[in-house]
Order: sequence, then C-alpha cells, then structure tokens
Amino acid sequence: MPKPKIVYACQNCGFQSPKWLGKCPDCNQWNTLVEEKFERASHPRDEFNLGAREQPTSIAEISTAEEGRVLSGIGEFDRVLGGGLVPGSVILIGGDPGIGKSTLLLQAFAALSQKGLTCLYISGEESQRQIKMRAERLDVTSPNLLILSETSLERIIEQIKKIKPAILVIDSIQTLFSSNLPSAPGSVGQVKECSGSIIVLAKKNGLCAFLIGHVTKDGSIAGPRVLEHMVDTVLYFEGEGSHSFRILRAVKNRFGSTNEIGVFEMKEAGLKEVNNPSELFLSERPLQVPGSAVVCSMEGTRPILVELQALVSPSFLAIPRRTTIGVDHNRVALLVAVLEKKMGVKLFNQDIFVNVAGGVHVDEPAVDLGVIAVVASSYQEKSIDAKTVLFGEVGLAGEIRGIAQAEARVKEAGKLGFSRCILPQSNARQLSHVKNPELTGISSLAECWEILF
Repeated sequence: MPKPKIVYACQNCGFQSPKWLGKCPDCNQWNTLVEEKFERASHPRDEFNLGAREQPTSIAEISTAEEGRVLSGIGEFDRVLGGGLVPGSVILIGGDPGIGKSTLLLQAFAALSQKGLTCLYISGEESQRQIKMRAERLDVTSPNLLILSETSLERIIEQIKKIKPAILVIDSIQTLFSSNLPSAPGSVGQVKECSGSIIVLAKKNGLCAFLIGHVTKDGSIAGPRVLEHMVDTVLYFEGEGSHSFRILRAVKNRFGSTNEIGVFEMKEAGLKEVNNPSELFLSERPLQVPGSAVVCSMEGTRPILVELQALVSPSFLAIPRRTTIGVDHNRVALLVAVLEKKMGVKLFNQDIFVNVAGGVHVDEPAVDLGVIAVVASSYQEKSIDAKTVLFGEVGLAGEIRGIAQAEARVKEAGKLGFSRCILPQSNARQLSHVKNPELTGISSLAECWEILF
C-alpha cells in the first residue's frame, strides 16, 4: 500500500505546504498550519449521486419566472433574508456561542412545520434529548419537525434523500466529517467537502439549507473564507451579553439587500421580534443631560433612532484618551479635529468618550452632526433639547452636507413624538411640505452652534 502523503494545511485560508511553517504565506496568520494526511479517494459527491446531470439549454428556453418565497413566520427574519426563504438557497449563520442561533432556527422551524413543510434539524453538538428540552422551553411541538443527531456526512445525505425535507439545518458545519477524507472534523478539507456536498444537494433538489458556523475570536466565521463565497447568504447574529436584544445582520445576500437588519429581544421563552427598535433603544434615555442627543441612522430601508452619548473631561495624561463604542474611532477623531479647527473648541487636553447607547453599531456619515453635537454639549455642560433629532454629514471645511433618505428619517422622528429635526439645508428644501416635526435646515457648523447653544 502506498504511504499516505503528509501536508500542512492552513486552517484559516486553506493554503497547503509540504513542510510546517510558523506563518502562513497567504493570509499572514501565525500558527495556523496543521498536519493532515492527503489521500486520493473516491469523491463523496460522485459516490452518493447527489443529483441528476444537467444538459446545456438554450438561453431562449430558460424560464425566468420567480419561485415563490416561503415565509418563515418571523417577520424580522424574513426581512433580513429579503422577503422569505428561497427554495434551493444555502444560508450560513454565524455568531458567538449562546447568542441564540439555534433558538432562532427552532422557532422558525416551528412556524414552517405548522404550514405542513417537513423540516430536518441535524445537530452534531447536542443529543436529541437536549434539543427536545430546548424545544419544550420554546413551546415547539410539531410532528413535521424531525431531529437527527449525526456527524457523518454519508449518513446525513442518506437520511436527506430518504426523508426529502423542504428545510434543513446543519448545527454546526464544523462538526461534520466525511469518511473519504482522513483529516479530523473542523479541518479545512472537511469543512469544504461537507459544505460543498450539502450545497450541491440543496441546489439539485430545491432544498433550503441553513449552515450554522462557529466564529473565531475576532468574530468571523471559522474555517476557510471560501465557505462564505460558496453559500448564497451569510448572516451574522450580533449582541452583547449584558443586553437582552440581538441583531441579525446580512453580510452577503444573493436574493436581497445586505443593509437590512432584524432586531430581536431574548426572553425566557425565546426570541421575540422588536417591530419598533427605535422605541426600545430610547426607552431609558435620560432627559436634559449634557452629552446626550438622538440621531437617526438607516439600516437598509428602516430608519432607527438611537441615542449618542459623549463624556469630555480634563486629562492628566500626556496623550488624552479617545474611546469610542458603536461608532468608527477614526471618524470620531476626524470630527473632533474639525470641531477644534472650525469652532475654536480646545479639546487637545481632554479625554473624549463616545458611546451609542444600547450596544448598537452605526457607521454611516449621517451621524456626524450628532457626534459633534454631543461632544460639544458635554464640553460646555449644556444639554440638547430632548425633543430634537439631528442628522447630517460634516465635511472637513465645517459644512453640513446632504444625506440620503431624509424623508424616511423625518417621518420616523415624527412618529416617535419628536418636535424638531436639525438637518442639512439641501434636505430641508426638498422636504418643505413636511409640517410635523419642525425642520431646521443648516449649512455650516456655526449655524448649528447658534441653534443648540
């Protein structure tokens, strides 16, 4: 028998080397090369005949009629997916351990199985009894929801072809292994082969598959980066352990927008949809306090009002601290420089802390005006009117530039009871027909300064 070949494969990018290296030449990561056996074996996709072979077809004969989407019954989940589940699509979901990935999919499966769809939940980490205990807590009792605890790819494919489910979940893809590959479960080769086989099976049979992936310390999905390119949709489940709400965000979506987010609140009985996130994020906002203001950020087509907070205090360090949570650190440094240069505010000896209350992340230029306003408010110890919303992009010359979707932001502010919006002059001219809330257009930081302080 020929001696098996030994290669060293990078667990981050898949690079292979005949000898061990401390640093991967492709992705520049340290200590990621792991010893693996390399053997030529029969391909699992050929062995199991995952689907009939297709023949070339004239482009004039191909039908472009859209397949009907399947609604999961969870509105926030369907919003992020682009309007529901697409038959034959493969969705990769990542997130920190215990964030609620399995809980969300179990609740979605409960609603789908009630419609008569057969749902197969395959777990390589938990036993059937453990999943049943979670299902009882979530009040999920549907005969169309099937549970299988298995890690062998060959046995899983055999069960899928036998049951022919409409929806499939693999929890998690890093626990699966194929007997045709000698490497251990979770290695680059195993993850690529197992996910590739599942993807081919889903495409050929119109099966909607969810793959749950582990995440690394930096928050990215573990395994080869090529896995994100193979699937149709990549979702990240975000949330802080100290907060009860979770945010589902699309990073890639072939069937919808990547800007939409879904907001959920974690409760004892599972995840509950938050239909009005702005009201939740502003529920504990202090009134008439310096260093606090409300800004409007767009997440896809949804405007969300969040509270920006800033604390400016004298520094006793040689280099004052600049700490930000929820906003881009470099953007805040740029805005502080504009505030010093154009308005004469001396912040070179001040510690500045900026925070988005509630653990939300906002990264669009429309919150620039809010950042400058809260920093100036904390520095001068003057509060901003609690019924005022600010949004606008600030340029390096101190000008206030127009932003997109201003009307949607104004309507959201009026819906939540705000009486005044401070926005760019160019947007205010276009919204002259809006009477409530009151619109105050500004074109420079000096005008904003006079209005607020």
